[in-house]
Amino acid sequence: MSTSPDILQDFGSLANVRIGLSAEVRAQGVHALNRLLAHTMAIRDAYKKAHWQTSGATFHQLHLLFDKHYGEQVLIMDAIAERVQTLGGVTFALAQDVVDESSIARAPRGRESALAQLSRLLDAHETILLEARPLARAAAEMGDDGSNDLIVSQVVRSNELQSWFIGEHLAAQSGKAQ
Repeated sequence: MSTSPDILQDFGSLANVRIGLSAEVRAQGVHALNRLLAHTMAIRDAYKKAHWQTSGATFHQLHLLFDKHYGEQVLIMDAIAERVQTLGGVTFALAQDVVDESSIARAPRGRESALAQLSRLLDAHETILLEARPLARAAAEMGDDGSNDLIVSQVVRSNELQSWFIGEHLAAQSGKAQ
C-alpha cells in the first residue's frame, strides 16, 4: 500500500470493480491499455508539435490537418484512460510515463521539414497499429469485449484513417505513391 495518505490507489494495483471480469483479465487489460495510452499521448504530442512548427507551401492544409488529428488523438486518449479506470486500474498521466513506456520516436526540438514531420507521424501510427491489433485479439480471447471494442473501433480504425491521410500527404510532398 502507498506510504502517502493522499494516494487513494497505488499505480499497478486494481480496485475491486464488479464488471464481470476476473482480476487477472483486468490486470492484463490495464497493462495493455496503458501502453496504448502512452503511445497515444506520444502521437498526440507529435501532432501538436507538427501543428505549431509546420512550414512551407502546404502550411495551411497541414496546419489544419495536424490540429484535427491532434484533437482526435485526445478523444482516443480519453477513451483509453476511462477504460483503464473501468477495469479498476490507474492510468498513465504524465510525460515521464510516455518516455518510460512508449517506443514512438521522439521528434527533435528543432523545426523539421513537412516531409520529416509526415514520415515521423506515419511511423508513429504504424507503431500503434502493430501493437493494437494483437492486443485487441488478446482482449477478445480473454472475454474482455469492452477493451477489444475500444481497441478495434477507436484505436485501430482511427489510426488507420489518420495513417492513410498522412500517407497521402507524404506521397504528394515527396512526389510518389506510398
